[in-house]
Amino acid sequence: MDLPASGAAIRFFGKVYGKTNVHDGFSVGMTRDDQPTQVITETEKDGVRYVVSDSDAWFFNNLNLTVDFDPTKDEPKYIFEKL
Repeated sequence: MDLPASGAAIRFFGKVYGKTNVHDGFSVGMTRDDQPTQVITETEKDGVRYVVSDSDAWFFNNLNLTVDFDPTKDEPKYIFEKL
């Protein structure tokens, strides 16, 4: 994603099609969004903010999202846990 050392933000969102361990017919999308609005939750790691906006609350309500990396698929791995 060509992120700078600090100041960047990644926004997670729900998108149609796909599947997660708690959603059928929806999957996780992510995009670089250095000026996110209406942020409902965020965490920072290594100078990068990871956020969810209010418009995607329906997808993340009452869930904790852990993002890992799957080296065999060379892609992110999303794990949802119910709160």
